[in-house]
Amino acid sequence: MARESTGVIWMNGTFVPYEDAKIHVLSHVVHYGSSVFEGIRAYATPSGTAVFRLDRHVQRMLDSCKIARIACPYGYAELMEAIRETVRKNGCAPCYIRPVVYRGFKTLGVNPTGVPIDVAIATLNWGKYLGKDALDHGISVRVASWNRQAPNTFPAMAKTGANYLNSQLIKLEAVADGYEEGIALDVFGYVAEGSGENIFLVRGDTLYTPTVASAILPGVTRDCVITLARHLELEVREEQIPREMLYISDELFFTGTAAEITPITQVDRIPIGTGAVGPVTRKLQKAFFDIIEGRARDAHRWLFPVEATGKVQRAAKKAR
Repeated sequence: MARESTGVIWMNGTFVPYEDAKIHVLSHVVHYGSSVFEGIRAYATPSGTAVFRLDRHVQRMLDSCKIARIACPYGYAELMEAIRETVRKNGCAPCYIRPVVYRGFKTLGVNPTGVPIDVAIATLNWGKYLGKDALDHGISVRVASWNRQAPNTFPAMAKTGANYLNSQLIKLEAVADGYEEGIALDVFGYVAEGSGENIFLVRGDTLYTPTVASAILPGVTRDCVITLARHLELEVREEQIPREMLYISDELFFTGTAAEITPITQVDRIPIGTGAVGPVTRKLQKAFFDIIEGRARDAHRWLFPVEATGKVQRAAKKAR
């Protein structure tokens, strides 16, 4: 999990020491969850530290802002460079990156009109989200008693702070009952996702995953897995998935920036397949980690070197 850093945090265009990155207790975001955010990873590669799918994450954050009617004061290019610069300032080590756009301090009313919008970017040290052995041995999960939101209530396609109360309840319930994670159903009883992860089911040579209509966040790693699976000549079907499909799947796994590709070996104490991590999951894990750790060619241009902009700037100075 994340640990505190001694580095700096980017706040509204200025770097401040970690311990000084504070907001007012009466900020709108504290009371109403009026924020959007992203979780991004930077990995060590033979060519240096690179941010994984930075472009897609920044665009999704701006999309979330638009859905939530939060007018982000920084554009796409500014955020791309601010994130890279934050990683550079903190030593370019592999890290988890958390950019957040939030409504700050002015008035306590629900109506946010006129409330300032602030932006912060932090980097944190991060281990394996679902446990140090999760990627190798898999995890045990339960189907949550909490459903994902109904259509036209909360915007599931936006990564907003307010949506994550639902995620907290799913996670807390699972942990209290002795599981590592929970799986939420949508309001129609179809499989949705984990508390902070998308989900895939394997049956034969076919990969199944819920559609965005099942109240899921359109995950960046989810998109990668679909691409990699098709490259491995696996059929991928995005459709409504009944709960009972979980129990009779050959393999199950979560995907997400934090979870990466985490196998699921039990659901509601029922073993999935053989009860061990399956071959399709292993193939996808290998294909994924080979790219992000620099062992395979980045054919999809998923890696964004953090030093790229700085090198270009230095070259431009020399040219002048």
